[in-house]
Amino acid sequence: MSPHPRGTNRRTVLAAGAAATAAAGITAGPAAASGPAAPADQGAGRPPATAQRPGRELRALLAEVDAVRIEADVRRLAAFGTRHTLSTQDDPDRGIGAARDWIHRRMRRHAAASGGRMTVELQSYVQQPANRIPVPTRITNVLATLRGDTDPDRVYVVSGHYDSRASDVMDATSDAPGADDDASGVAVALELARVLATRRTAATIVLAAVAGEEQGLYGAAHMAEQFRAGGVRVQGMFTNDIVGSSTADDGTRDPRTVRLFAEGVPTAETPAEASTRRSVGGENDSPARQLARFVRDVAENDATGMGVRVIYRRDRYLRGGDHIPFLERRFPAARFTEPAEDYAHQHQDVRVEDGKQYGDLPEFCDFDYIARVARVNLAAVWTLAQAPGTPTGVGIVTSALTNDTELVWDRGTEPDLAGYEVVRRETTAPEWTEVEPVGDVTRHTVRASKDNLFFGVRAVNRAGQRSPVAFPVPRS
Repeated sequence: MSPHPRGTNRRTVLAAGAAATAAAGITAGPAAASGPAAPADQGAGRPPATAQRPGRELRALLAEVDAVRIEADVRRLAAFGTRHTLSTQDDPDRGIGAARDWIHRRMRRHAAASGGRMTVELQSYVQQPANRIPVPTRITNVLATLRGDTDPDRVYVVSGHYDSRASDVMDATSDAPGADDDASGVAVALELARVLATRRTAATIVLAAVAGEEQGLYGAAHMAEQFRAGGVRVQGMFTNDIVGSSTADDGTRDPRTVRLFAEGVPTAETPAEASTRRSVGGENDSPARQLARFVRDVAENDATGMGVRVIYRRDRYLRGGDHIPFLERRFPAARFTEPAEDYAHQHQDVRVEDGKQYGDLPEFCDFDYIARVARVNLAAVWTLAQAPGTPTGVGIVTSALTNDTELVWDRGTEPDLAGYEVVRRETTAPEWTEVEPVGDVTRHTVRASKDNLFFGVRAVNRAGQRSPVAFPVPRS
């Protein structure tokens, strides 16, 4: 697209972009019509400029999430006594093997309603002795895969870990019900499998219950490595770990907030990438951060009843979750967890002291809260799987000194692709504040300096669904 004439103001640019969008067949959504917006932390409830309102189909999906079913799943998982990775695998009633088999049956029951589009598998391997694994141990993930119709090689993952632990991480026999950590996350994956089984998506969704997390993220690492070895395009992964309670250890409650941890500088950044980042910025624009912004865009609304508090960290201090092996393999990934953990009940042996009961028991869970967290996950993964993929080949042209900004990108192959939008913000702003529809093109020039602002590109389909933003890299 040719540069805009000098002196054109931003309102004219947006109007011209909207006309180009309409000509390309893009359904104008709320973001396309948005002007400047204050960053989320300055706007007293004002949504980001890139926000996408939930449509009728998504609202219907979110209404199907059932807290009663979630409670039943959490209580059943806690009833296996312990789900320690080193616990028995052949007892039908107790231990991780019994939990594995129950989750497998549950997933298969949900998949039966999919008409063959959802398949369920046991993904197993034998972990040789390593940290917290004293003897060769079979570790098994349960995966339910809903294959996409038009872009099945693009994949999004939602997981929880079904192993548990007592105070002693090597104690494989004592009761460790693990209701909050992490039957709650597994219940989210199970509920999404139930709700999504009867739906069709453009891209593929994998709903996973993984093992070995408490011993060292072993199950998630195996799953991520299998994806990498198979050349799978994982464009987003969410782990739900400790999402069962809205009550902190001081008794205060925050039932309408979920934290989302998102790494900044990529874990596996190469020296060349580090040098480029230092020269052009982008410390706050990793694929994981763009994924987190996307979650806020689509899931922080009245249909979920939740606020998403994005934390600009890979994870909490002294701990880590199943998104980390995905980040280490260069997949965008983030972690959902409750607003303030109650350490009096996490990783505590089941006991009564001074008339108080301790242990990670279902009685300390808030099942309505877990249902709202499930809706946040559902809004995010459903929109990701229906929208176009994150744009690729996005670059910012740096071959000449100019006060304009020229962006280029590769055109996606989605059959319902309608065009693209260019987003921008001040370098000090945490959220994208302006959106410019530019039509079905692969090059666009903005009459604003790349030295002063951050820019990004996102794709739009004919239904008006937007992809996550892709941050540009310098192009000569």
